[in-house]
Amino acid sequence: MSEGGLTVTEAPVKRPERARRLRVTWRTLLLAFGGLVLLLSFTRAVTGAVDLTSAGAINAAVALAVPIGLAGLGGLWSERAGVVNIGLEGMMVLGTWFGAWGALHFGNPWAGVVAGAIGGALGGLLHAIATVTFGVDHIISGVAINILGLGVTQFLSKVTFARMPGGGDAQSPPVPKPETVSLPWAGEWLATLETGRWYLVSDVAGMLRGLITNVSLLTVLAVLLVPLTYFVLWRTAFGLRLRSCGERPVAAESLGVNVYHYKYVAVLVSGALAGLGGAFLSLVAASAYREGQTGGRGFIGLAAMIFGNWRPGGLAAGATLFGYTDALQLRRGGESVHALLLVVAVLIAAAAVYQLVAQNRLRAALISGGAAIAVFTVFTLTDSVPSEFTSVAPHITTLLVLSLAAQRLRPPAADGLPYRRGQAK
Repeated sequence: MSEGGLTVTEAPVKRPERARRLRVTWRTLLLAFGGLVLLLSFTRAVTGAVDLTSAGAINAAVALAVPIGLAGLGGLWSERAGVVNIGLEGMMVLGTWFGAWGALHFGNPWAGVVAGAIGGALGGLLHAIATVTFGVDHIISGVAINILGLGVTQFLSKVTFARMPGGGDAQSPPVPKPETVSLPWAGEWLATLETGRWYLVSDVAGMLRGLITNVSLLTVLAVLLVPLTYFVLWRTAFGLRLRSCGERPVAAESLGVNVYHYKYVAVLVSGALAGLGGAFLSLVAASAYREGQTGGRGFIGLAAMIFGNWRPGGLAAGATLFGYTDALQLRRGGESVHALLLVVAVLIAAAAVYQLVAQNRLRAALISGGAAIAVFTVFTLTDSVPSEFTSVAPHITTLLVLSLAAQRLRPPAADGLPYRRGQAK
């Protein structure tokens, strides 16, 4: 460029290098899952903690993950439409009571499943009326639903279950349970392989046996809801319109989408799924309704949804992670959780290498590396984990995973933002 007789040469602008991101594909997921199985098998062989890959632990992990996953799916539906739903815990509480009541009243566990979903949907309806119609703050409405769910079920228990033989103010009589399914011939063959304690072969056999024996039909239904949710929300016109309400509701309205209608549908489905998770707790995980049965699983489901980046697959992985750690602390807690420290140390070390090589983030890699060394040091200097620590291991795992995943999260753009009809004009 010429300026005042002088020639000025502009230096090319150097753009900052972007960190390379791992492309998540089915091939990547399969490789990651295979590597995790190898790591668990190696840890089991080194430490002798057989429950890391035993059929009993895997079966228990699935049962513990289902209610969390259902609550997370409920949160996914609601927040994809732009409505924050921290009332999942209260909706699950309603599902536990209505599930037990329906099974007892009609004498059929599947009637209880339907009743539990309806009970949760009623909580979702109240949340939708408050947030969508009247514009109440989503957090305030969710807290109110949690308080209301607890109070309503306490009152209903006193006027129904307390008058039934075997019931009381805080629990119901024993309820009928849904059927379980197994593959007996495969289970016996896999049991033989599992008891051999061969490296990798016995571990894979134990995992498979835990997935195909004594599985409740409600568990099968819950697992199928994950791909069904993905198909409806990401592969249909209905799902596109619903997600547009959580991203750009004003733009959606300008294109003729009834935003209120889709928000209502999403929150109702959200409540029904959370109620279904509550019904699972009273009908499958236990043999009766008990007060406080949810144990905060609605909030944990919300954390699993955030860990999964508001997508069904990641949500299922988060629920499975919590269910697995919870199952380990219930089965030989000190020994199993101590062995899990070695798995955690290796995974954090792998994350440090990835941050250094693929993302060129030296500081994050050094922090992760230091954490890996600290966890490995604790593992080598101890023989077991105190029982006081094992009970909170699942919660610590959830917090650790959320902190590591926080930098890649992307919630719906309009999630939790107030919306009134006619803003597009």
